[in-house]
Amino acid sequence: MHVPDGFINAPVSAVAGVVAAGAVAVSLKGARRELDERTAPLAGLVAAFIFAVQMLNFPVAAGTSGHLLGGALAAILVGPYTGVLCISVVLLMQGILFADGGLTALGVNVLDMGVVTTVVAYALFRGLAGVLPRTRRSTTAASFVAALVSVPAAAAAFTLMYWIGGTTDIPIGKVFTAMVGVHVLIGLGEAAITALTVGAVIAVRPDLVHGARGLTAPLKLRIGGELVDAPAPAREPVAAAAPRSNRGLWATGLVTALVLAGFVSFYASANPDGLEKVATDQGIDKEAKDHAAKDSPLADYGVKDVSDARLSGGLAGAIGVGATLVVGSSAFYVVSRRRTKDAAAAASRTGEKV
Repeated sequence: MHVPDGFINAPVSAVAGVVAAGAVAVSLKGARRELDERTAPLAGLVAAFIFAVQMLNFPVAAGTSGHLLGGALAAILVGPYTGVLCISVVLLMQGILFADGGLTALGVNVLDMGVVTTVVAYALFRGLAGVLPRTRRSTTAASFVAALVSVPAAAAAFTLMYWIGGTTDIPIGKVFTAMVGVHVLIGLGEAAITALTVGAVIAVRPDLVHGARGLTAPLKLRIGGELVDAPAPAREPVAAAAPRSNRGLWATGLVTALVLAGFVSFYASANPDGLEKVATDQGIDKEAKDHAAKDSPLADYGVKDVSDARLSGGLAGAIGVGATLVVGSSAFYVVSRRRTKDAAAAASRTGEKV
């Protein structure tokens, strides 16, 4: 759903950019509460993983494909504020390095694919988590529903922006019906990917999943033919245990992202995604403009002057994963360090008052 330059006029694109910048600023502040030096590298990994999976277009209807948006996945894994930042980093890398998503439309894309999907998905996820049992299965189910709804929500948000500032005169009812209709189907793929990923991480490290905090599976005892919760064992004072290492999960995630982007992406569907298909069918793309970075050595997810398509795409995917990981991890590390400094300053002020 990467919006190219020329779909939305300059004034609306500028307003969207201002709103998106404000959302990123709020997210930077909010992410200080979600990140620490232990989880910051994992947030960078989430951004790199989403970049990789977005290269895997899957067929959803005749002549149409879809790909992960990632807002729900990022919000549930690392938190809503950090999730907005993750998607923003991905969109920035895609726009600058790979000519995917217009540069003048960057604000539109961040607002649509980053803010809307993350906010809608996380709000719905928290609502479901509040009424469902606190189990791994229900958490995974909630992530499925949240991801599913977030995609047509983003399609509706694009339709609203197009209604206000579209550059072609197309009946908005047709645009809305076409966009939401195809993106409901894409949402099913988004939901499956999100639920599978969240479920896999919860299975091995539930302590690292933001949306699964407090998730416990109490021991059950059968008494009189009925299952009841076992009493919690008394805790004896022990020395503070060293935190579990994240290296195994981090390495597994990185290898998975590299394999997906560097190899599996070659087999992705070549059909246009939902927005591209609707734009062609409805005439939205009449005023589309060439991307400012169309001559980038990595434009269209291939390495310039590498003639072998498989090798070219694989190298581009691996470079994209690496660049997103470095930029994302660096940004999140800075944010986490700011939290540490703020906490130290607060402790110092408290000590002075005492």
